[in-house]
Amino acid sequence: MKILVVGAGAWGKNIIRVCHDLKVLGGIHDVDEKRRKQMYKQYGSPPAWILGSSVPSFKYFADAVIIATPPSTHYEIAIQALHAGKHVLIEKPMAMTSNEGKMLTDTAKTKGLTLMVGHLMRYHAAFIQLQYFITSGIIGKIRYIYSNRLNDGKVRKDENVLWSFAPHDISMILALTGEEPSRITAEGGSWVTPGVHDVTMTHLEFPSGIKAHIHVNWLHPYKEQVLVVLGDEGTAVLDDSQTWDSKLSLDGRPVNIEYEEPLKKEIEHFINCIETGRLPVTDGEEGVRVLKVLEAAQRSLVKDDTELGSCIPTKKFFTAPTAVVEPDAKVGQGTKIWHNSRVLPGSVIGRNGTIGTNVQIGPDVTIGDNVKIQNNVSVYKGVTIEDDVFIGPSVVFTNVKRPRADKQGIFEDTLVCRGASIGANATIICGVTIGIRALVGAGSVVTKDVPSNRIVVGNPAVYYGVINDDKIIKKSA
Repeated sequence: MKILVVGAGAWGKNIIRVCHDLKVLGGIHDVDEKRRKQMYKQYGSPPAWILGSSVPSFKYFADAVIIATPPSTHYEIAIQALHAGKHVLIEKPMAMTSNEGKMLTDTAKTKGLTLMVGHLMRYHAAFIQLQYFITSGIIGKIRYIYSNRLNDGKVRKDENVLWSFAPHDISMILALTGEEPSRITAEGGSWVTPGVHDVTMTHLEFPSGIKAHIHVNWLHPYKEQVLVVLGDEGTAVLDDSQTWDSKLSLDGRPVNIEYEEPLKKEIEHFINCIETGRLPVTDGEEGVRVLKVLEAAQRSLVKDDTELGSCIPTKKFFTAPTAVVEPDAKVGQGTKIWHNSRVLPGSVIGRNGTIGTNVQIGPDVTIGDNVKIQNNVSVYKGVTIEDDVFIGPSVVFTNVKRPRADKQGIFEDTLVCRGASIGANATIICGVTIGIRALVGAGSVVTKDVPSNRIVVGNPAVYYGVINDDKIIKKSA
């Protein structure tokens, strides 16, 4: 078993150290030259060093990938790793939308791969003991849970404090209650960067009557990481800022907990799940549940809908009189589906999309938000289309290589990444990935992966140039 660690920053360094100690470090990837030199000096040359590009090619390196990059890059790296056949552990949050999280989860299931989310506290010995207090009835029925995760730490710009700090606490609270909240409200403030919340307070109400709140703050003068569970027969407190002999208390009395590094337990669990095929404690579906709570809290912060529901609403979309949406399909709010088009069972279409005339989608196809599919296109099972994609008229997606009428073909998945555009009458051979904001020229036949921001044209499609801020830069002669 060899693991490639993508990201050697503040937390990635810890992951690299543990993988090295467990003798599973297969390689390190980081775009920062200074960090690469530091890792090389510390660990020498693992078998699979990959340098340079923002998204590494995973096809020939390691059995599994751990992603510890900025959250905005998680989805892009993870989906390409899964399509390369690698097991994946992603640091929290697993993606920036629950729709992306579901795409990752579905892809991992389809390919029979392990997908795990780094909700570290679920592997903490004190939390595992706290779960025992609840399942064994020691503190009785849960009435209220609250958590404070406060720190004078690094202020980020690509995510607010809710998305940076709260996933751990949301994951723990969902695990302790065994249910998903029915209502979520949140409030907070932005002081350092306009629009990026530095402090939030999230309130959760559960169908059983349990209530909880999560207070996160990265401008606090000292560190505090406390989870309090009040039952009708006792109170348990997990204070992770304390030493191990005081991290957990029951009714004010310390509980002896044997030291185990949570990160080591987490990575060991990841390896075990790969080797045995068991589902991780924090699998993709658990990661999606956490994302849905984060999304609902975020909507409340901006005074939008506070009711927790599906990230893809199943009402308030338009269908022409001759269009058909099967009962087991889901279509997002604001999407329009025009004449003679059909959405087959198990398919999911995001918000604010446009599906033209005579389009067939599915079964079991996932399409993101703001996708425009023009007339006479069939999107077969195995094709995944991310947000903001344009599909021109009469584009052909195949889902089998070397088709034959008298025998079963080889089915392979196709991925069209965020912001890509495919021109009219193009043919996309199954098994390829069209990269982020890539452009496929009209009539082209794509037979291999198209990197992000590349333009390809012709039959077979070849490199024509790059697209940068919607400006086309042709390749040199």
